[in-house]
Amino acid sequence: MKRLRWPTWMPIDPYIVLLLGTVGLAALLPARGTGADVASGASTAAIAFLFFLYGARLSTREALAGLTHWRFHLTVLACTFIVFPVFGLAARGLVPAVLTQPLYQGLLFLTLVPSTIQSSIAFTSMARGNVPAAICAGSFSSLAGIVLTPLLVAGLLGGEAGFSADSLVKIVGQLLVPFLAGQLLRRWVGDFIARHRRVLGLVDRGSILLVVYTAFSEGVNQGVWHQVSAVRLAGLLAVEAVLLAVMLALTWYGGRALGFGREDRIALQFAGSKKSLASGLPMASVLFGAHASLAVLPLMLFHQMQLMVCAVVAKRRARDPEVGADPAGQSAVHGVQGQPHDGVLR
Repeated sequence: MKRLRWPTWMPIDPYIVLLLGTVGLAALLPARGTGADVASGASTAAIAFLFFLYGARLSTREALAGLTHWRFHLTVLACTFIVFPVFGLAARGLVPAVLTQPLYQGLLFLTLVPSTIQSSIAFTSMARGNVPAAICAGSFSSLAGIVLTPLLVAGLLGGEAGFSADSLVKIVGQLLVPFLAGQLLRRWVGDFIARHRRVLGLVDRGSILLVVYTAFSEGVNQGVWHQVSAVRLAGLLAVEAVLLAVMLALTWYGGRALGFGREDRIALQFAGSKKSLASGLPMASVLFGAHASLAVLPLMLFHQMQLMVCAVVAKRRARDPEVGADPAGQSAVHGVQGQPHDGVLR
């Protein structure tokens, strides 16, 4: 039987269609009562399993191989966890004229989550950039995000996110412990995960859909969607478009000012301008609880926007007449083999 494929002319990531369908299902048939308790328990288990897989997939050898190229990786981390949050804080001036307070909180949370791995690698490869650098940068960002994102949420959102000692216990139990367990067991389970990455990729994505359904069901039950209008959503999209454009320009021209070669600037642009939906959704579920639905809405919209825009940028970079030239010298990271991804750009 011929395998069905997503039409190449369709500009929307098929996973986003599934996410939107899950949101629609939660709006029409939200989990309530016992069903809500079951969904919440399953979501908790799914989050722990997701971070176990993240830990088991992260190659310690490859991460250590990139440590000697600290200047490049510190630049990516600075873009992800310093520059992005600064813009997020600046957006507070748009409340209430453009954004409501809940939407602003979601936008600020968006700026605090780690960068992507799969899509950074895919777009860097498409643009003929430094793929090993993108692999290491995405891995470092994901690892740092497990600690930095909750701390930044606690410091910048504080009580607005419902952050408390109980939240810290949940973070350690649901995110950090499974991640560390995955790292410790990678020696024994790493080959199995690599061999079955497509099946586990489906489990991975299905777990995220469950987290989304649970979060949006709670939001519907709490009546949070009455706080959002089409005008506010349009304002949010405009703000996110400006944010993405600024970060793409800053990483590209800033990389040149810092003396990085062309291949490294490509990796910096794609790793430093994007945010991870796969990491952000489970984190929001733990940190925001019943308010997670509005908290992740800006991230879901930004995710789709970054995929569409970065696909165009990557194709443009690939046609650049400078391809093959590296005027600033050698690329930052060498000798790390590329990693296959599961076909979903997250």
